[in-house]
Amino acid sequence: MEGATVLVTGAGIGLGAATAVALGEAGYRVIVTDILNEEGEGVAAHIRAQGGAATFMFLDVTDTAAVSALIATVEAQYGAIYGLVLNAGIARTLPLSTLTDDEWDETINVNLKGMVRVLRAAAPSMRAAHSGAVVCLSSIVGSLLGWPEHIPYGASKGGVAGLVRSAALELAADGVRVNGIAPGVIRSAQTLDPVNSLGEEGLAAFAETVPLGRVGNPEDIADVAVFLLSDKARYLTGQVLAVDGGTTISL
Repeated sequence: MEGATVLVTGAGIGLGAATAVALGEAGYRVIVTDILNEEGEGVAAHIRAQGGAATFMFLDVTDTAAVSALIATVEAQYGAIYGLVLNAGIARTLPLSTLTDDEWDETINVNLKGMVRVLRAAAPSMRAAHSGAVVCLSSIVGSLLGWPEHIPYGASKGGVAGLVRSAALELAADGVRVNGIAPGVIRSAQTLDPVNSLGEEGLAAFAETVPLGRVGNPEDIADVAVFLLSDKARYLTGQVLAVDGGTTISL
């Protein structure tokens, strides 16, 4: 896949950043996208400093027109996009007793509709090329487990699993594969937030419950994403892989 173009959303920090770097190391041309300008530019610069090819482009996945325009720009410059890593997402502590429609809509708009916007815009040229692969970031929350006071997050991530399976069937005849990753608890800015997630103490406590003895690192997810995009996964589509250190099989 040397030189093939891959676009990563939410690539300024965390899992997205680690995946973008890993893809650069694997020889892809990486389009780093995020609403975080400084962080996204930094990731792209890091990839280039390591000898890879990368460009940062600002992208708000909730803006349909902006998504379509960015995909058109990338295709005009580099041809059909080979791969997508749809990672942009948010998690908020939102108890049902105080959950508003706006809070529900915000989470679904970013975590689920954001993926659909990017996939919908990029799919026509991928299908015409009869080549391509998509990786959607779900979560063990929603796809396999629940999480109190995070109903919108769980619903959105469960929806991602459904998106993967249905899109895989729709695009299979055109040679485009669609898979998902359901990360377990991964050390990232999101999980280190003590208000909306576990925080440092919570991560330490959770690590004691993981069969492999630790919480995950962003690179643990990035390496699986690289595999799913590669030709080594050529006969794998419509699957959501739980990458969780054994958490879900231990419950």
